[in-house]
Amino acid sequence: MKLIEIPRVPTLTKDQFLRDFLRPQKPVVIEKFIVDWPAYSKWDFDYIKEIAGEKMVPLYDDRPVDHKEGFNQPHATMKMKEYVDLLLKEPTKYRIFLWNVMKEVPELQKDFNFPEFGIPIMKSLPMLFFGGTDSHTFMHYDIDLANIFHFHFAGTKDCILFPQTENKYLYKIPHSLITHESIDFSNPDYKRWPALKFATGYKTQLNHGEVLYMPEGYWHYMKYRSPGFSMSLRSVARNPLHLSKAIYNVLFMRYFDNGMRRLRGKQWIEWKNQQAIERTKRNIESMA
Repeated sequence: MKLIEIPRVPTLTKDQFLRDFLRPQKPVVIEKFIVDWPAYSKWDFDYIKEIAGEKMVPLYDDRPVDHKEGFNQPHATMKMKEYVDLLLKEPTKYRIFLWNVMKEVPELQKDFNFPEFGIPIMKSLPMLFFGGTDSHTFMHYDIDLANIFHFHFAGTKDCILFPQTENKYLYKIPHSLITHESIDFSNPDYKRWPALKFATGYKTQLNHGEVLYMPEGYWHYMKYRSPGFSMSLRSVARNPLHLSKAIYNVLFMRYFDNGMRRLRGKQWIEWKNQQAIERTKRNIESMA
């Protein structure tokens, strides 16, 4: 894979963001954008335990997709205070993702502002993400192909991004939002996954208080180097093709996939995995 370092800026104006990153759909890390937020100094694991410790949270790990599970079905649940203690005690694969701040702990909204980047932010959907040392997400893109602003708190994590133009090299699973789950994007096996050699993407490491802008529909893989958590804000896709894909994903694709899991079970998952390999092989053969 050819991975380019994501450009970094201390901060930027709305006009700079629109001109240099939104319109050309390029990622950027903004290092000092939220230093005046209360969250910048307040949001650590002790504070999360204090304000949300009794909340039950959904947990996910890196086990392969099972036909018996629904779309985004959690693998376990735990009180937030117990989960934070686990994160700080030892490495764990359990992660939290898409945990709605406004719904679960609305008090947290007092600690941050909705930034003025020149595009409307969906104010009902601030989402929190947590992970322990060496836990990681699968390479995936979001169901709504939104513009995402990812604010990181505590610890560090590595991020790898790809635009939708690289789909043909990524072993994308059909009727899904993920690549083949056997791929380790932090150390890819090019003998097993040769098409990855042709993929061009981006990489960075996020630290406390930094903001990563991910353009519409960007694939993203996150690996926590130490326990940490982040918050994402999102804005609806502006590209008509991406918006139509988002509508298809939300209204049809996820229900179709769930239905096929129930109807065909394990065979459906195996067929999709094999199709990811065969289709990608044809893509690189057509380049010869």
